[in-house]
Amino acid sequence: MSDRIVLEVCVESVDHAVSAERGGAHRVELCSDLSVGGITPSSGLMKIARKHVGIPIFVLIRPRPGNFFYSKIELETMAGDIQTAKQLGMDGIVLGLLNAKGEVEVAGTRRLAQLAHPLPVTFHHAFDVAPDLQLSLKAVIKAGAKRILTSGGNQPRASDNISGLAKLVAAAGDRISIMPGGGITARNVTSISRQTLAREIHTSLGESLESSNGRHRGAGRDDGIDSPKSFEKRVKELVEVLAAEGRE
Repeated sequence: MSDRIVLEVCVESVDHAVSAERGGAHRVELCSDLSVGGITPSSGLMKIARKHVGIPIFVLIRPRPGNFFYSKIELETMAGDIQTAKQLGMDGIVLGLLNAKGEVEVAGTRRLAQLAHPLPVTFHHAFDVAPDLQLSLKAVIKAGAKRILTSGGNQPRASDNISGLAKLVAAAGDRISIMPGGGITARNVTSISRQTLAREIHTSLGESLESSNGRHRGAGRDDGIDSPKSFEKRVKELVEVLAAEGRE
């Protein structure tokens, strides 16, 4: 088994996807409108990203901002978007469904995961809204997802939930991958990876930080969006830290 720690970088433009690849990211999550935590990108954005980006592209399937309890029509839309993503050469699907009680919606998630097959499904930060993360872990595994993107609890920053993340990684074992995400940078990734033992890391490098209730929380940057050159540099810094960590 490789000791490499996989870095997934969340982007909302082709320019930033290209920058992420140049910086050494292993995978990108493609979405639109990170200011609200991300929604499904257009088919045009997926198509052009696939043309210019060589690393795997996972695409967010989220029809609107807000909560993760979807109507039948919204679920229909998500199914259509998954089919489009497959046709356009995407490599994975990112989604999250909850029921009216805020619990993982197993049946609906399983249906969409089966539709996405053979593309792997990541269950995103909707996971952190659920009242019992250990029960939710079992539910997501039952639904057929391959990984969970989580900050480890109701705080949006992974660095504030390290013990919770470590418990999830231990409980998951080899059944599913736990991928910490939320406010991760080159400054804090070492402590997060060492203390949780996670082998995948997700970051938007400050472009987005969404709280567990679906509301966007700014990362404290004035311009909101990095230039592609600056973004590439920050990805590279994070990759170098993770590479050193993986060799130890």
